[in-house]
Amino acid sequence: MDHLRLILLLFLFLPTCFTFTFQTPSINEFSNQSSSSLKQQISELANSPSTVKWMKRIRREIHEHPELANEEFRTSALIRRELDQLGVSYKWPVAGTGVVAKLGSGSPPFVALRADMDALPIQERVEWDHKSKVDGKMHACAHDAHVAMLLGAAKILQEMKDVLQTTVVLIFQPAEERGTGAKEMVREKVLEDVGAILGLHLGSEYQTGVVASRPGEFLAGCGGFKAKISGKGGLAGVPQHCYDPVLAASTSVISLQNIVSREVDPLDSQVLSVAMINAGYAHDIIPDSATFGGTYRAFSKKSFYGLRKRIEEVIKGQAEVHRCFAEVEFLGNEQPTIPPTTNDVRIYQLAHQVSSKIVGEDKVKLAPLFTGSEDFAFYLEKVPGTFILLGTRNEKSGSIYPAHSPYFFIDEDVLPIGAAIHAAFALSYHSYSTNSYSL
Repeated sequence: MDHLRLILLLFLFLPTCFTFTFQTPSINEFSNQSSSSLKQQISELANSPSTVKWMKRIRREIHEHPELANEEFRTSALIRRELDQLGVSYKWPVAGTGVVAKLGSGSPPFVALRADMDALPIQERVEWDHKSKVDGKMHACAHDAHVAMLLGAAKILQEMKDVLQTTVVLIFQPAEERGTGAKEMVREKVLEDVGAILGLHLGSEYQTGVVASRPGEFLAGCGGFKAKISGKGGLAGVPQHCYDPVLAASTSVISLQNIVSREVDPLDSQVLSVAMINAGYAHDIIPDSATFGGTYRAFSKKSFYGLRKRIEEVIKGQAEVHRCFAEVEFLGNEQPTIPPTTNDVRIYQLAHQVSSKIVGEDKVKLAPLFTGSEDFAFYLEKVPGTFILLGTRNEKSGSIYPAHSPYFFIDEDVLPIGAAIHAAFALSYHSYSTNSYSL
C-alpha cells in the first residue's frame, strides 16, 4: 500500500487522533473590546473642549439665575432651548416646570436618567464671576451642575445614537428641595415603560471624580411631625383647676426619646429629634394649648413607618395621662414625608461597573449610610434604580463646603465625568436588560 492511500485511510478511520486548534477571540474578549471602544468614545465626547465649555456655560447661566421649587421657569426654558439645538424631542410642562425628553431607539428597553433643577433660599457668599444675581437665592446643592451634566449626556447620546439600542428618558425635575417634585413627576407617569433609573448627586464629601454608593439601604427616609396638645388653661398659682398642656408636652418630648434608646435595635439606626416647642405668653398663666414638632428618620421602610406609628401613640398617650387631648400631623407641604432611598442591588452593580470604566476602579467607593434624604426615593418605589454620589471636593478651587452652605462651590472639572457616567449607564443598559452584560 502506497503512502498516499495509507494517509487517506487514517483520516477515514481514525479521525479522533487529530486535533486542530484555531486561535479565535472569545465572546468576553469581543465584549471587552466593544466596551473599551465605547468607553473611549464616550470619554472623548465628554471631554472635548467644546462640550466642556458648553456645559460650563449652561451651569453658570443657571447658577446666576437660581429659582426656587416650582418656580424654575427660566431654567426650564434654558433646558428646552438646549434640547431643541440638540434635536432631542421633549414633553413640557410636566409637574409644572418639569421637562421630560426622550432619545434613542424609540423601543424597549427604556432607561431613565434624572436631574433636579431647583435652588435654595440662601444668600450666596462666594465671590466669583458667576455669583447668583438674585438676592436670597442660590444653587447651594449643585442642581445647576446636575442639569448641565444631564444635558451633556444628552449631547453624547445624540452623537452616539447609531449604537444606542435603548430609549433614554431624561427627567429634568422641579422641587427636589421641597421633597415633592419626584412624587409629582411619578404622578405624571414619567416612568411609564421605564425598566431602570439612575440618579446622580454631587457632593464635597469625596474628592473630584470619586463615585460612591451602596447596594440596598442608602439614604434615610425623612418625615416631619407637628403635635398640638390641648388642655384647660388658667392661673399657674392654682394648677389644680387646669389641665396643663405644657406638662403633657414636656413629658411627651422626654418619652419620645425613649423610643430610639429603649425600643429600637441599636444596630437599626434611627433618629427622632424634637426641634421646636411653643406654649403660652405669660409666666403665671397656664395656656390652653402647646405645640411642638420635629423630624424622624430611618433607613428601612419597616423601621420608618414603625417609628412614625410610635410617635403618634406616645404623644396621644402622654396627653391622655395628663387629661389633655393631642392632635398629631405628619403630612404637609412644609415637611413632606420622603421614604428611604433603597438602591436595587443589580442596578447598583451596573452603575458600579459603568462608573469604574469611566473613573477607574480605585475611585469607586462603598459609601456609608447617610441620614440625609432625597425625593429620588419616590422613583425607586416604582422601578429598580440606584442613586450615586459623585465627588467634587477640591481644596484648590474652594470646593470644600457642604451642600446648603452659603459658601458651597463645585469643581467644574466634574462636569464631563458626570455626563460620561450618565451616558455610559444608558448605553450599557440594553446589554444588561438582555442578560448579556458581564458584571
